[in-house]
Amino acid sequence: MFSFLKKKTVIPHVRLTGVIGAAGKFKQGIDLAGQRNILKKAFSVKKAKHVAISINSPGGSPVQSHLIYSYIKQLAKKNKIKVIIFAEDVAASGGYLISCAGDEIYANSSSIIGSIGVISASFGFKELIKKIGIERRVYTAGKNKSTLDPFVEEKEEDVKRLKDIQLELHADFIKVVKDSRGSKLKDPEKNNIFTGEFWTGSSALKIGLIDGIGNADQILKEKFGDKVIIKNFEKQKGFIAKKLSSSIPDPTTNILNFLEEKSVWQKFGL
Repeated sequence: MFSFLKKKTVIPHVRLTGVIGAAGKFKQGIDLAGQRNILKKAFSVKKAKHVAISINSPGGSPVQSHLIYSYIKQLAKKNKIKVIIFAEDVAASGGYLISCAGDEIYANSSSIIGSIGVISASFGFKELIKKIGIERRVYTAGKNKSTLDPFVEEKEEDVKRLKDIQLELHADFIKVVKDSRGSKLKDPEKNNIFTGEFWTGSSALKIGLIDGIGNADQILKEKFGDKVIIKNFEKQKGFIAKKLSSSIPDPTTNILNFLEEKSVWQKFGL
């Protein structure tokens, strides 16, 4: 008789979509500065016991990935809220690192999950500029300031220095995953979990990278009932950002930005 007086469960829901970090001259990827207010609002919903976060990202900046991960963990601890993560097309590399902020992680059976590693890619143009007759002029203060200059011969000590940095970043990434997933991980060495390999959602479930298969609406209704209220939080474009995105950009810059971002997604077949 008094069922109408029962308070409905409200689940704040945030979506994080795109490459992590800078994504072009007039296009910002996912970073903490851009998502801080939305995340704070979601975790501030009165009497909310859970926050849902959907992630669709192939990765990007390791720093921004870690900053967002840490901020979600901080908000969850401060407000005593559980976090449920939903991977969409892809939660790989930095996208998976952010996912580790969740108490539970779900994905579609065809989602791409993992890629726990660090990569740095560039080109070497030494022979090209010689062929077309260009003279390279670089002046530095500090003998290592021009490390890995793509227009000169690659130096063994420069590569070693880069690899040492990558190993440190990789170790940080592995620690985040181990702290988050703990005993849920199934034989990390045998299953190559920390080698940079990636899997479908179905395979990721078997090795403990996620907790289940399903999308946000489905899982939240299963957990909290059909009448659960999913309150979506989404960052709105500011006036200046709208003006810039509607203006005609420099074609060359636009193409280069598109190709750079597309290359990150294409690694995972997207």
